[in-house]
Amino acid sequence: MSFLGQYEHTLDAKNRLTIPAKFRAQLSEGVVLAKEQETCLAIRPASAWRRFTDEMRGLGTMWNQDYRDFQRRYTAGAFDAQLDAAGRIMLPQALIDKAELSREVVLIGNLDSIEVWDRARWRAEEVRLEQETPELARRLSGATGDTTS
Repeated sequence: MSFLGQYEHTLDAKNRLTIPAKFRAQLSEGVVLAKEQETCLAIRPASAWRRFTDEMRGLGTMWNQDYRDFQRRYTAGAFDAQLDAAGRIMLPQALIDKAELSREVVLIGNLDSIEVWDRARWRAEEVRLEQETPELARRLSGATGDTTS
């Protein structure tokens, strides 16, 4: 399962978001809507949410306050949801507010999740990512950047 690409959409008056047709089958098992670390929200199939929470559980123990705080941050702001017959999903107002979404949004396929960004915020983020990608690649590859060997 991989969500790829970006799609411009508009939230309707009832805060419903139309999911691109090519993503709908992957969301048929139900979805979890949640905050992300960035100012956006994530739509994950239920199975991807389980993998996400399994990975989160591996970060610590319930005896650790930092771990409990981190876990709480994600689970308190998560909502179960289903697509309706028209392929739409209702976004809770709390998530809209947290992600600072206007009516104009962009859906970003991000492998096992779909991120929902305010359109203007995504345009700025896209510019930042383009500028930082070479440095991100270097850091993630573990390269030192030292060419004097």
